[in-house]
Amino acid sequence: MSRLQHFGWFFGRGFGPQGWGRPDHRWNYAWQRPDLYQQSARELEQAGFDLLIIEDALSLGSPSTLRLRVDSAYGGPKHDPLLLAPYLFAATTHLGVTPTVNAGAYAPYLAARQFATLQHLSGNRFGANVVTDVKSARHFGLPELTHDAAYDRAEEWLGVIRRLWHSWGSGAYVGDVDSGRFADASKLDAFEHRGEYFELDGPLNALPFDEGAGDPVIVSPGGSGRGLAFAGHNSDVQLALAPLDAASVRAYRGRIHEAAVANGRAPSDITILFVVKPEIVDSPAEVDRVVAESEHPTDDVLRSVLAAQSSDLETDLTVLDLDRPIGPGVFGQHVSQGTIANLVGRGGSLKSDTLRQIATRKARKGRFTDGSGFVGTAAQFADFVEELGESADNDGFIINGDLHPVTLHRMLDRAVPELRARGILRSSFGGGGLRANLTDF
Repeated sequence: MSRLQHFGWFFGRGFGPQGWGRPDHRWNYAWQRPDLYQQSARELEQAGFDLLIIEDALSLGSPSTLRLRVDSAYGGPKHDPLLLAPYLFAATTHLGVTPTVNAGAYAPYLAARQFATLQHLSGNRFGANVVTDVKSARHFGLPELTHDAAYDRAEEWLGVIRRLWHSWGSGAYVGDVDSGRFADASKLDAFEHRGEYFELDGPLNALPFDEGAGDPVIVSPGGSGRGLAFAGHNSDVQLALAPLDAASVRAYRGRIHEAAVANGRAPSDITILFVVKPEIVDSPAEVDRVVAESEHPTDDVLRSVLAAQSSDLETDLTVLDLDRPIGPGVFGQHVSQGTIANLVGRGGSLKSDTLRQIATRKARKGRFTDGSGFVGTAAQFADFVEELGESADNDGFIINGDLHPVTLHRMLDRAVPELRARGILRSSFGGGGLRANLTDF
């Protein structure tokens, strides 16, 4: 029997020139202005989505990737998604908004105060997608850390932020107009933190959160052992990348649940949402046509695929020989192992597969119906969602795409009615904020 699942949208290209180089751009939306995003956020909320995650990259990357990111506006420029959030909150009532935040870029006291402010302004709908990018450290005067050390820093960063959020103890806020007493200063925690990466003092100059609302929601990506451990300790939502078959989804969920239990938490404390980028078409015949057209990609198509992958991997793959293996040493230690695994594909190998073979696999499209890909009708997409909910106890999905009305309607116009008809997608919200959205069912 169908059951409700959670849905979110991942604004995968971030707050940048949407539609550039595509017909979408001719809709004449100004990407620098909030209107485009406000319209899209309202439609996500109407569609019953719980949250919007906004990707970000502070840096344009290394000198070798500047051309890739800027020439076609694939990976830059990008404006700050944290500053876009208030405009999205003003346009919506229930949708959670979770900008990507680099744990090394924001001083923890400043981050705690800004996040607390946004939690209050939004009616408890703010969250942060915490990432540990280390290559951008050179832009703001921090040392570049190893992959695991960056997670260690993020652990300390988030731990002290949470202590700041709770530095107003129970009963510290009085708010008694008759007595003229606003707060009880004796119940504020003026702690001193002297850690490996940060030194600061409390208490926080911001009010505690509404009773029952909880802290801002923490989202995290990351498929490495250290990344999964971080999620088990800290995350309310895990942005999951894995092969989307029942066995792989169950196995991934099991690893997250083990990490949660190891940190004294319950498996139900983390909502695990798998990233998918469906291509919804009108008929089975159209599915066949789209899949067949992708079977034999040209070199131009392969180079386009590699340019997109290069931006995410901060490694220019377009200059490499298509007919030789990439080799394991081409990527820096900071590059996400999950992103590399996503490039190579299931059963692939950096050592033995040529770049052409890898890019051809990425260019080819497959069907929902046989598990080979994500092209299908709305009914076939709903079958896929329903099956993983039943056979793998899946919590739901994050759909990856531009935050653009054209992109949204291309997918949601077909999918939403089908998902709602089956009882998979919510039709209303409880009204308690983002954390409540995630625990409504």
